Amino acid sequence: MKPLVTVYSRSGCHLCENAEVTLAGLTEELNFELEIKLIDGSPELEKLYGHEVPVIHIDGEHHDFFRVDVERFKSCLYTHRLRQ
Repeated sequence: MKPLVTVYSRSGCHLCENAEVTLAGLTEELNFELEIKLIDGSPELEKLYGHEVPVIHIDGEHHDFFRVDVERFKSCLYTHRLRQ
C-alpha cells in the first residue's frame, strides 16, 4: 500500500503552492499518494495549522511545515516505510 502524504494548505498561500508542486513532482518517483486539504473555513484545522501552513503529514504523522526539504522528505518517507 502506498503511503499517503497530506498537505494542509490554505488558498492563496505561495508556500503551500510551492510545497504542493514539489510533492506532486515526487509522487511517481517515490510511489506515494498525495492529498491536499484546505484549512480554509474549518475552525478546527485553522486552530491546528493556521500559522504553520503548509503542514505535511505522512500517513497521519507530522513530517514538517512551511517548506519541503526534498532530501529530508525522502529520508523520512524511507524511514516511515521501514516501520510499516
